[in-house]
Amino acid sequence: MTAPAELPLGKINPAVFDGLIYPHLGAPSPDILAGPMHGVDCGVVRVAPGRVLAMTTDPFFIVPEYGWERAAWFAFHILASDITTTGLRPSHLAVDLNLPLSIKKEELELMWETVHRECLKYGVSVVTGHTARYAGCNYPMVGGAVMTALGDEDKYVTTRMARPGDRVLVTKGAAVETCGLFAAACPRLVEAELGAADLRELEKMFYKMSTVEDALAAADGNARAAGVTSMHDATECGIWGGLYEIARASGTGMAVDKNAIPLAPAAARLCARFGMDPYAAISEGTLIITARPGSVPALLSRLAARNLPAAVVGEVTELERGIKVTEDGRTRDLAHPVNDPFWPAFAAAQEREKAL
Repeated sequence: MTAPAELPLGKINPAVFDGLIYPHLGAPSPDILAGPMHGVDCGVVRVAPGRVLAMTTDPFFIVPEYGWERAAWFAFHILASDITTTGLRPSHLAVDLNLPLSIKKEELELMWETVHRECLKYGVSVVTGHTARYAGCNYPMVGGAVMTALGDEDKYVTTRMARPGDRVLVTKGAAVETCGLFAAACPRLVEAELGAADLRELEKMFYKMSTVEDALAAADGNARAAGVTSMHDATECGIWGGLYEIARASGTGMAVDKNAIPLAPAAARLCARFGMDPYAAISEGTLIITARPGSVPALLSRLAARNLPAAVVGEVTELERGIKVTEDGRTRDLAHPVNDPFWPAFAAAQEREKAL
């Protein structure tokens, strides 16, 4: 397959992945139970009879404008949100820090103390890494990291495991990350455009930009026994991208009621004001879950016990039915959004914020 000539801003789309990455994956291994695939958050390797190691990797993402503590909290939870979609608890972390020359010792200290605090909270051990300052490095991508989880082979899930008849649930709602990042990076602009009350509501979303608690509550120690068949955090391209990726990974279709997907009023106003589809905009903090129908009441109860709002928004269907979204009685086909509307809108907003 020939890859498209143009590379998108942000995470590559399915066509680029299929053309450039997927055909070249190194040496095959029978121990790989879940390998690279667009829309699959984690790899899973059998390390002993009945035992697996799940792993995920991401940039180590630090934005000083968020404040060092908030920035480091978010960097940790980007990784932890992915690894916990397996239903396993995170166990180990390896971090490569390629820091810009401008970073100060006290800034690095606060950043790393925050990472250490979150590691202690979730029982994660740092096992190796690399730390240095280099010319040419800059925020927010100041390196990369790998987080792993050890667990039993009969307890983990991946997005490949969704099956027809499963119910589709969404936690928190659409555009969570979009709202949290706009409020953190462009507070003066958001207040000028939407008012102080909306800014306060959007600021509250920053610490909702994690699906760790959502996934651990859903899995309840054993995702498969709890009736969970897959979990996926709705990062780039938001809920629409996440639904598409689950369907593609599992070889299924979807039937989704758009009106059932939660959307905070302040989030709707932000997205409308800055020209973004809230359902296609980046939403770290929104967990998409597929689960067997009989397990849904208990699943919703566990999420509610942790003050994590969730809604049943649809059903997994047979592949040939495709991905369908119904809104106000009308149904349409859903394609992958390809380009997340957040990135150009956010870049433009940051420039406007500087001018205020």
